[in-house]
Amino acid sequence: MTRRHLRRGLSLVAGLALAGALLPTASSAEPQAARGVPLSELTATATQVATGLVNPTAITALNDGSGRILVVEKRGVVRAYHPRTGLAAKPVLDISDKVNGADVERGLLGLAIARDRRAYVAYTRKSDSAVTLARVRLDTGELTELLTQPHSEYPNHNGGQLAFGPDGYLYWGIGDGGGAADPLASGQRLDTLLGKILRIDVSRACRPLRYCVPAGNPFVGVAGARAEIWSYGLRNPWRFSFDPADGSLWIGDVGQGRFEEVDRLAAGKGGANLGWSCKEGPVVFNQERCKDGVTYTDPVFHYISGAEGCAVIGGHVYRGQKYAALAGGTYLATDFCQGTAWAVRKKADGTYESARIGEFPLDATTFGTDQNGELYLADETPGRLHRISFARKG
Repeated sequence: MTRRHLRRGLSLVAGLALAGALLPTASSAEPQAARGVPLSELTATATQVATGLVNPTAITALNDGSGRILVVEKRGVVRAYHPRTGLAAKPVLDISDKVNGADVERGLLGLAIARDRRAYVAYTRKSDSAVTLARVRLDTGELTELLTQPHSEYPNHNGGQLAFGPDGYLYWGIGDGGGAADPLASGQRLDTLLGKILRIDVSRACRPLRYCVPAGNPFVGVAGARAEIWSYGLRNPWRFSFDPADGSLWIGDVGQGRFEEVDRLAAGKGGANLGWSCKEGPVVFNQERCKDGVTYTDPVFHYISGAEGCAVIGGHVYRGQKYAALAGGTYLATDFCQGTAWAVRKKADGTYESARIGEFPLDATTFGTDQNGELYLADETPGRLHRISFARKG
């Protein structure tokens, strides 16, 4: 991947985030003790713990009690890391024969582990580049395709993030179909899965589907709309995650070239329109795509693309124990080109504050957590895994 691609707002090489496969029951109240120190006093550091990765795209906890985390590689391989033994040479999974990873932003894009330990992957299919959701057996590599979305016009904006929400449903992000300026006009359309975050029930099948659509999805029964849609108006939701404390959904949406943005949706808030391609970040992008009477959900944080970065890498709200007194309740993100450690936090009055709290490696592609909620970061070049730590400024 090149920075030139991302400066055009491409999705990166897509990836994973489990961010909720085994989340505790969501709570509406956030403990005061978990709010952390003022952002002006907080710093974040990335410390290398492993190298030798090949185009890493995602990180997630295996959640089997072993303490291992899984690192997804674009080529179609999943590898395991343990803090004591390091990065295992033998892959946990190799489905490279099923994956089109030849283009910059195509490949194995996401992985999530359900409560019943079944694994799910998102990838661009080798035969036709359709973005594909499948159930996979980690022991044999056997795939069962569940849902596909054609994506052949352009190679970028595939999305690919997978995460189980606190409701037990699987959420899947898909980009707007690629190109520049939403040429397919998919962001505001409800008859396509492009430019959306989906919510489906993969624990059962509702024939002829190999999954079920939750009855509470916002567009169930709406004529002409895809019932799988949970939220729309997204350009390329490269990374999203759930806050274990309150179930809120945090989305890093890569911008066209003016603004990179982070969106937050309250738990259970389906049907939100994030604005693309009527809006980019906080401003109007294409007035012709805007409609009277439509409510657009503005980002809770944005920064200037080009001047302050080129592609937002959405992260997680920190809920680990090691740094709870320092960073509890703090959302951490970065940028592919500049490596800024961005912190965002919801204030007591409902507004949001943000700050630069450090510098991470350039070319970072994904965050993830271990089974205890501690944060990790991977970079594409040279292919390293880093552990995130926090400290108070002296």
